[in-house]
Amino acid sequence: MTDTVLIGRIDGHPQIATMTFNRPAVYNAMSDELIQAFRDAARQIAAWPNVRALIVSGAGKAFLAGGDVASFHARKDDPALAETVIPLGGALHEGIITIRNMPFPVIARIQGACAGAGVSVALACDFVIASDVATFNTAYAKIGLSPDGGATFFLARMVGIRRATELLMLTDTLSAADALALALVNRVVPPAALDAAVLELATRLSMGATTAFANTKKLLNQSLDTPLRTQLDAEIRYFAQAAKTDDFKEGVTAFIEKRPPHFSGK
Repeated sequence: MTDTVLIGRIDGHPQIATMTFNRPAVYNAMSDELIQAFRDAARQIAAWPNVRALIVSGAGKAFLAGGDVASFHARKDDPALAETVIPLGGALHEGIITIRNMPFPVIARIQGACAGAGVSVALACDFVIASDVATFNTAYAKIGLSPDGGATFFLARMVGIRRATELLMLTDTLSAADALALALVNRVVPPAALDAAVLELATRLSMGATTAFANTKKLLNQSLDTPLRTQLDAEIRYFAQAAKTDDFKEGVTAFIEKRPPHFSGK
């Protein structure tokens, strides 16, 4: 693992993992190395034992400023550039898919600029908490590119085709309040409250029913492309699976005993 993406666990909260994009001098712009490190970090965290929540963040002032435009400019006349971006895009997309399919909730912490592929990464997460000074811009069209990273997939489902077209073609910058109004983020807080808000949510999720959360993610991921009967069959199959867990036994016992549940994640 290179130091362009840092991974770890939070002291005192071993069930919460962290992934941090770490090129703060260039607002975490996605170099070739960072893209590959992102894919590898996502795979590594997905395989870690006893993780029940993940926080994805960016070092410095930005979350993730999208592709490294300076690198694009340096290679703009290289006839091989178009071909080299294909495997790099594949690495980015493997990271996005892994994040989306994590068997536990993933929270994006957005403290500042979030642009291009950074928007895609944030949208792939289950929750987004933003500082009230954060900004969002799809950015691709500004440099003559169509989107990658799943931007067309996530935005079309979240805001509809008409608004997604506007966001992707006009590339107007959204404030955190704008993003909240569009339901692109879950919560907006003052900068000084961001870390506490993210940790509070991660802690709450890490204490939840992990199998139920994993099954919920699977069902939501397939819901918009699945016929009703197939979705209902999947729901009852996952329901029955969760009914075999210790978390289910604890949940119904806590309900009857009128106390908060203490889920083990098993």
